[in-house]
Amino acid sequence: MRAGKTKIHFCNIIAACMITLETPRLLLRQFHIDDAEDMFDLNNDPDVIRYTGDKAFANITEATTLLRNYDQYEKYKSGRLTVILKDTQEIMGWCGLKYHPIENETDIGYRFKKKFWNKGYATESAMASLHYGFETLQLPSIVGHAMTDNKASIRVFEKLGMNFEKEDICMEQPSVFYRITKAQWHQKNRIYHDNQRNSQTA
Repeated sequence: MRAGKTKIHFCNIIAACMITLETPRLLLRQFHIDDAEDMFDLNNDPDVIRYTGDKAFANITEATTLLRNYDQYEKYKSGRLTVILKDTQEIMGWCGLKYHPIENETDIGYRFKKKFWNKGYATESAMASLHYGFETLQLPSIVGHAMTDNKASIRVFEKLGMNFEKEDICMEQPSVFYRITKAQWHQKNRIYHDNQRNSQTA
């Protein structure tokens, strides 16, 4: 749980609101228009978007338009965040929460360039996002959904302490639905910190 020491910076003044999360290796911040080229490259990799139902951007202008019109931060004080590797300042992809008003649910999502796969970054950034959701936004629960064949995303859900809830259909594909409640999150973190203290005194 590398994200155990998450630092959160958040302004409650909506007009000047900036959400920034920090973990030992990563910085998560709100989307910038300047991220368009990286987001275009991210969605241009068929392996990256294989299980998402999304299409590649037609051009960088299309990516710019999405970033310019992204309104989750102002509406809900949450949203997907650009993930940056501290050591190199590279944009790796995105991670964060998304509120779905029809379902009245907030989900966790993540998407990384292939060069950053299998290094724990999705789990680390998602842990920071859950921390923000439960500790700052005081959400009662956070959900995750993934296509059944997307084993990597399902493993991340399990590392986060999320629990399988049901099978579902998402984007016309067999999918699974996971959830973690605020109480479960706090229990998981108490166990983690107790284990840390015990290992330090052993």
